Amino acid sequence: MKTILLFGAGKSATVLIQYFLQYAEEEKWELIVADADFLLAQSKINGHPAGKAVAVDLADTATIHELVARASVVISMLPPAFHIIIARSCLALKKNFLTASYIDEALLLLREDIKKNGLLFLGEMGLDPGLDHMSAMRIFDRIRYAGGEINSFKSHCGGLVAPEDDNNPWHYKVSWNPRNITLAGSAGAVYKEDNITKHLLYTEVFENCPVIEVPPLGKWACYPNRNSLQYIPIYQLENAKTVVRCTLRHPDFCTGWQYIVAAGLTNLLDTGIIEGFKDKSINDWFTACLNFYTKTETFDDYLKRHVTPLHQLLVKRLFEYLGLFSQERIPSSAKSSADVLQYLLETRLALSPEDKDMIIMIHEITFTLNNRTEQLFSSLIVKGDNALQTAMAKTVGLPLAIATRLLLNGAIKINGLHIPIVKEIYDPVLTALEPEGIRFYEEVYV
Repeated sequence: MKTILLFGAGKSATVLIQYFLQYAEEEKWELIVADADFLLAQSKINGHPAGKAVAVDLADTATIHELVARASVVISMLPPAFHIIIARSCLALKKNFLTASYIDEALLLLREDIKKNGLLFLGEMGLDPGLDHMSAMRIFDRIRYAGGEINSFKSHCGGLVAPEDDNNPWHYKVSWNPRNITLAGSAGAVYKEDNITKHLLYTEVFENCPVIEVPPLGKWACYPNRNSLQYIPIYQLENAKTVVRCTLRHPDFCTGWQYIVAAGLTNLLDTGIIEGFKDKSINDWFTACLNFYTKTETFDDYLKRHVTPLHQLLVKRLFEYLGLFSQERIPSSAKSSADVLQYLLETRLALSPEDKDMIIMIHEITFTLNNRTEQLFSSLIVKGDNALQTAMAKTVGLPLAIATRLLLNGAIKINGLHIPIVKEIYDPVLTALEPEGIRFYEEVYV
């Protein structure tokens, strides 16, 4: 019997847990789900005989060590800041470790010891990061093997609402971490376009977003993600003229979010504003933000001075739907404007129980092969089943689940600290994902 230890039972872990329990008898697995919320972990196991829920306090290193010692493999689906706690325990007890999150500086410091101990620590094994790495590298390696060279790489991914359940003016519903949605774009963006490095400030990220058509799903706006340049050495794209990674949203969303940012509603540090409005309404807070950040006394004044005439009606409709004019009291837990905005996203843009979300991932690749320039369009479209078994949970959880299964069965033999850009990982994982409904389709144009 092999024991899979999973830390974290949140939204993105749902399908991951179901996969392990589905194959538990066949593979002779037992699954331990450890979470601070015992009832949440217990609900995800849903009485399955191969599963066990455990309450865990992340400050209790002794209990973490005890759990890790029992495991054949360890997975963390905790918030990123907590991965290092689990990773250090895995290193000390010589256990392989996987996560869907980015490999951060703390994990990089463990690289030599991971290799020395013959362990595999596999990060960025979800959707984005994860499927983006694997699908892009499979294409790059194929082109290079044939003697081609990559000239341009544009990658786009969006967690969206399925068209049949798109019934609000934002054309968006929350299917993953609402904090990340609230703070999207706050780091600005840097990317390479036609051999020119472009830098965008936070206030510029959502302006004039280019639009891409994804048949049969219509047109989607692309806003650039953080630092695309860091992927140049990872993907070996030093000779490419364009390298940019973007998030997909409906064009109306990007228009509205541009003005949300301009109004200061995503600020994490304006604790003074919130302290003065604890017993006041959301509309009072919104008006105070306009006074402070845009020097306008009313929303109508803000529209006239800061919003282009073309967008004024749309922005008014978007802001009204989000609840910015509401007389509801500010949530007592809010410590900053970003907290209030997150509350509004969670309540006004929530998935209803039967709503379906949708994942779109697109790679646009221009390459030269046999003295001929070609364009490749690779696309992935996945829809969820409902608000629990979401497309987001599938595309984050299944790559991680399949990599774990391959590792336990000896099909992945490499060790060290890795992300899934090597053929030994991406090839079997992508192959195993296809029967699960996660499959990329390619079109090539000359």
